[in-house]
Amino acid sequence: MQKKIILFASGNGSNVEEICRFFQQDPNILVAGVYTNNPHAGVIQRLKPFGLEARIFNKSEFSNGGLLKEISDLEPDLLVLAGFLWKIGGDWVAKFPKKIINIHPALLPKYGGKGMYGNHVHQAVKANREKESGITIHFVNEAYDEGAIIIQKKTPLLESDTESQIAEKVHQLEHRYFPITIAELLKSEGA
Repeated sequence: MQKKIILFASGNGSNVEEICRFFQQDPNILVAGVYTNNPHAGVIQRLKPFGLEARIFNKSEFSNGGLLKEISDLEPDLLVLAGFLWKIGGDWVAKFPKKIINIHPALLPKYGGKGMYGNHVHQAVKANREKESGITIHFVNEAYDEGAIIIQKKTPLLESDTESQIAEKVHQLEHRYFPITIAELLKSEGA
């Protein structure tokens, strides 16, 4: 039976693009929708080669239950937050227990929480002279970046690495491991 995933993004959408590319030739997994809260997000253009359109939504739809109902009606097997910046509410977590995952550009629990996303994370990693960084893919609960960890992957850092070089190393890990982790979750009995 075909598994369905829903992708959420707020920005550039490079992870969404990699996920769509990865599953494009897989008849068992369908990207059933891509949702964004940002009408100017780069993800919108990245979807065109895949024949997909982003569904743009606003804060009211997100918080009043309307969007939750719309997505519930699609009966997804997994909701994937790929650079989505809004906090997921308890109603979402209750409706989709252990079926919402997020990727974070650091090794949680370090550099997690409200306001820690994108370059904010890489700036903090650089400022603290960390010897490594990486990614954390985790289940989503009601607190920012505190859900159960599914997988972490590390990359060594040089003292000379700039924030953009750190970001590039982390992006490489994201693009390599996020689609594979989604596929493994969908094959497991949990999704």
